[in-house]
Amino acid sequence: MSTKDKEKVIGEDLDETKVARFLEMQPYGDENADFHVLQKAYRGLPAEAFERFLQLLLQNGRDLSATDPKGRTLLQLASDNVRHPEYAEILKRYGAQ
Repeated sequence: MSTKDKEKVIGEDLDETKVARFLEMQPYGDENADFHVLQKAYRGLPAEAFERFLQLLLQNGRDLSATDPKGRTLLQLASDNVRHPEYAEILKRYGAQ
């Protein structure tokens, strides 16, 4: 007997609640909490939703230029991503260093 495969969800509506959930993520070990949520949102959100996330991040007084354990900011990492330069542009627009 065959079972129906789970349907792939494409273009899921990312409302403010779903975008804001990234702010609740907790880091592992001694990782900077602000860098952790920034990186998770960068990896998990399309550019338009990522921009909305940055607005929420700043409204909550979080650090847009937080660093990873190697001292790198998300802007530095995103600037190296030649396939998706829009993320680095969004970060710059919001004042990331």
